[in-house]
Amino acid sequence: MSLSLNRFNLTRNSLMAGSAALSLAFFGTASAADVLGQAVGKDLQQAQSALASKDYAKAMAAVDAADAVKGKTEYEAYTTAQMRAAVAAQSGNTAAALKAYDVLIDSSRTPAAAKSQMLMAEATMAYSAKNYPQAIQATERYLKDHGLDPRMQTVLIQSYYLQGDWKGCAQAAQKQVDATIAAGKAPAENHLQMLATAYTNLKDSDAKAHTYVLLAKYYNKPDYWAMLIHDLVANPNLQPPLVLYVERLRLQTGVLKDPSDFQDMGERAVQMGLAQLALKLLDQGYADKILGVGPSAPATAKFHAFVAQRAATDRAQLPQSTAAAKTAPNAGPALTTGYNLVLNGQADAGLDLMKTGLGKNPRYPDLAIVEYGMAQMDAGHKADAIQTFNSIKNPGPARDVAALWALLLSPTAH
Repeated sequence: MSLSLNRFNLTRNSLMAGSAALSLAFFGTASAADVLGQAVGKDLQQAQSALASKDYAKAMAAVDAADAVKGKTEYEAYTTAQMRAAVAAQSGNTAAALKAYDVLIDSSRTPAAAKSQMLMAEATMAYSAKNYPQAIQATERYLKDHGLDPRMQTVLIQSYYLQGDWKGCAQAAQKQVDATIAAGKAPAENHLQMLATAYTNLKDSDAKAHTYVLLAKYYNKPDYWAMLIHDLVANPNLQPPLVLYVERLRLQTGVLKDPSDFQDMGERAVQMGLAQLALKLLDQGYADKILGVGPSAPATAKFHAFVAQRAATDRAQLPQSTAAAKTAPNAGPALTTGYNLVLNGQADAGLDLMKTGLGKNPRYPDLAIVEYGMAQMDAGHKADAIQTFNSIKNPGPARDVAALWALLLSPTAH
């Protein structure tokens, strides 16, 4: 004797009752040939009644009895797995529910849309149960089989994060962040925060710095700026010119207060052949009452006089330097002399000469672009400088320093 599906009345609503994770209807449709034998049908009817009464132990015992019937058809095994999933999910037996889901997901009877919902439910339940390896497995399968989904990507990132798998966390979060930015949207702040933590634990200072650049860009908070500047200053990979640009960034944001910092900026600018820039920075220190006071005042005055003399000499030699830079085979003379022209009030001529230098294959192209952007900024061409800073795409400190200046110069910067 056999029971038809209609007589058994094992409806998808009864299976789903009380389970938020399984609230969507996602079981396959039975064909006319699909029937439940009397033994299996009787056990599952008892399971259904017990489930309705919230007697979960009795319901699961009945499901076990149905599962123990020998010679079950494929349809009977599938229907038993459906009932097991419903009882386990409603009773909070996560381990049993996850095993039942795996059976249903792997079955050809389950439609693709149903498998999508089951994988989502499986990942969510595993995550809630702190079974992070299984949450990762289910989520990665979901993303592979059913495409990107922000909720599932968040579960994946957090699962790696909470079990301290920093490499997995970084890979998952970076993929999500990159895809979001490519779509023209702002990455989630918590994704960026977890990504920064992952890179911190991986001791990847460049990637960490870039993540904080993104946090400062999309979520402009003082803490992100402070962390960024601190990390950039401490970054051993920062080239000397970039150190100067970061020090100027600190000056611009009001966190550079020590006379020795101005001395360092001045020395770096002179070493770069930009004595006029050094003089400008020292003059700002005097104007801000940071220089010229205290025990360091005499030494500072002596250094200021030296820089002023060097700047005057360079200024007098600008015509000869400009002519030589135009015919020089390498980029350096055009970049340095062009910047000096800008600093001495010849902005258009200076920027044109720097463009010539950029076309001579600088040894460090991104560093040269940052210098060009700084010259545009010093020339008062703020919008052009922002565009130049944002043009650097290669990962590394140059891109991060440039991005910070672009942020600082933007109208929305605090």
